[in-house]
Amino acid sequence: MKNIDLKIEGMHCEGCAKRLEKVLNNVEGVETAKVIFEEKCASVEYKEENVDIEEIKEAIVDAGFEVIG
Repeated sequence: MKNIDLKIEGMHCEGCAKRLEKVLNNVEGVETAKVIFEEKCASVEYKEENVDIEEIKEAIVDAGFEVIG
């Protein structure tokens, strides 16, 4: 199990954070995802044998947000 923290741009409210959290938690291989609007970040715990970081970032972009760094 791996854990990564990602800086996210494009969230305008708590609703955006909840929507992104739901998107991430529905990605196959993601065990848990927590998105914190105030900190503009997402903490994702995932199984690297099922999903890689690029797929997680792609899900974020597909949801309408931007990964910084």
